[in-house]
Amino acid sequence: MLGMLERLARGMLVALAGVTVGGCNDHDGGGPNADTLGVGVECATDSDCPEVEVGDEVIRLSCLTQFKGGYCAIQGCSSQLDCPWRATCVAHDDGNEYCMRQCASKSECNANRSPDNEANCSANFTYADPAEEGSALKVCLPPTG
Repeated sequence: MLGMLERLARGMLVALAGVTVGGCNDHDGGGPNADTLGVGVECATDSDCPEVEVGDEVIRLSCLTQFKGGYCAIQGCSSQLDCPWRATCVAHDDGNEYCMRQCASKSECNANRSPDNEANCSANFTYADPAEEGSALKVCLPPTG
């Protein structure tokens, strides 16, 4: 998973900015962040979420359509370390784990969302890695709909 995220981060930033960066799990702010990768962006289908071509491999964020306005997230994490900076690995009720955007306030959640589909900054979620419970993090969650 980490290798895939590193390739995703590098490919996305090379495509957008023409530079190569370090590992995706750099949680001190030195690596790519959830916003740069499109985590939390509105979507209607998977094709609305960012896609990066790395060699022969295409990596795409998944569109979680159970949320109002959709929500682009990285599927397949097992802990926060598998996610880019400013994202947390959340166990979703669909049986999958997703990197979702971290937040301290609601305003951080809505830079890439319309007013009709605003997300809330919530501590009411389940960590994919039970060892991370108690970390007191919050993630951006739009209402279900």
